[in-house]
Amino acid sequence: MSVLGAASDYHPLTMSDPAPDPPEATSAAVAAAAAADVVIRELHRPQELKAAQRLFEDIWRPAEGNPPPMTAELLRALAHAGSYVAGASAGTRLVGASAGFFTAPPDLGLHSHITGVAPGGQHRGVGFALKVHQRAWALARGITEVVWTFDPLVARNAWFNLAKLGARPTAYLEDFYGPMTDAVNAGVASDRLLLAWRLDDPAVAAACAGRPLQPPPVAAEAALSVGPGLEPVAHQPDTPAVTVALPPELEALDPGQRRAWRQAVREALGGRLAAGAAVTGFLRHPDRYLVEPSPPAGRP
Repeated sequence: MSVLGAASDYHPLTMSDPAPDPPEATSAAVAAAAAADVVIRELHRPQELKAAQRLFEDIWRPAEGNPPPMTAELLRALAHAGSYVAGASAGTRLVGASAGFFTAPPDLGLHSHITGVAPGGQHRGVGFALKVHQRAWALARGITEVVWTFDPLVARNAWFNLAKLGARPTAYLEDFYGPMTDAVNAGVASDRLLLAWRLDDPAVAAACAGRPLQPPPVAAEAALSVGPGLEPVAHQPDTPAVTVALPPELEALDPGQRRAWRQAVREALGGRLAAGAAVTGFLRHPDRYLVEPSPPAGRP
């Protein structure tokens, strides 16, 4: 079986057989799955998709009476239509899952709607293995760009998306989903960063092979920093390049603090992106975005 993991008894109605796996992408997917000690394959059978629904429920914990983030029925429809629905298994246990759908013509792409790792299973590379598998799957179908959104306040996800995967923000979307009631998102506006992951970019290939992107060496001053009480502190920097800090432990903040950070990052980061600036990297310790006024010559 290919590393792309298509079920041998399943034949999508809407797509021809995929092209041969790109060797570089396949090698990266094999290595990432081995490092995480998981098996990744596409999911098609109802019992597999029900397990994925339960996994997403365990991660996002929707309010009582509200639907899960993705139902098994919707996952079944996506899989049957030839979209991306995959799971990562450790033994007989599903420990991660991801689903995406194709974007509208004229440019064929994939919108990666949801990717999650089981509680207690983080920090072992499962999410990375899923995304690297997704890249190989997409390239085998002639898709060279995957897009998705994430909460710009979550530092670990910013590092994962920008450095570990090599994706790049293209827009700041204010309150993208409207009010959300699950345990992860309740109580704060659902602002999101829209990312573009250019799968055939050599820098992305390097990141998927285990070499995270390093931020460019530029002089930058803080546009937003963390105050002594973990509050956001805005500045008026003198340099064209700036940094936009994030709270060190978002989950530990009370709702009022989270709302203050949402507004501060919306102004410092969202305002600059709307004016044509570009996020060119993510720095750790402390966690902060590197933002430059426009993409520098010779850099994407």
